Amino acid sequence: QAQLVESGGGSVQAGGSLSVSCKASRDILSTFNSYVMNWYRQAPGKQREFVASITYRHITNYADTVKGRFAISRNNSRKMIYLQMSDLKPEDTGVYYCNRNNDWGQGTLVTVSS
Repeated sequence: QAQLVESGGGSVQAGGSLSVSCKASRDILSTFNSYVMNWYRQAPGKQREFVASITYRHITNYADTVKGRFAISRNNSRKMIYLQMSDLKPEDTGVYYCNRNNDWGQGTLVTVSS
């Protein structure tokens, strides 16, 4: 089973930028490279929702709510993915989770104040 460990996040005012990272610490390289990696988020009192995904070949997909503001990337040799968030809005507040298949990280909190 994968161990996905997120880092980053924090608090920022609306319009600011933050980034979060995730490392697949137990993966061998070939395992990590075989998976599409995803970011999800969960706002207080709401269901977890898809944010962005990236394939091994760096093909990306975004939720409409973050398109143009967020950028997902991955470093396959380091077994890491990243989410660069800009022009943040209060509605971006939530716990951000790294995911692939049925594996989830512990989440990292992003708080955007107005």
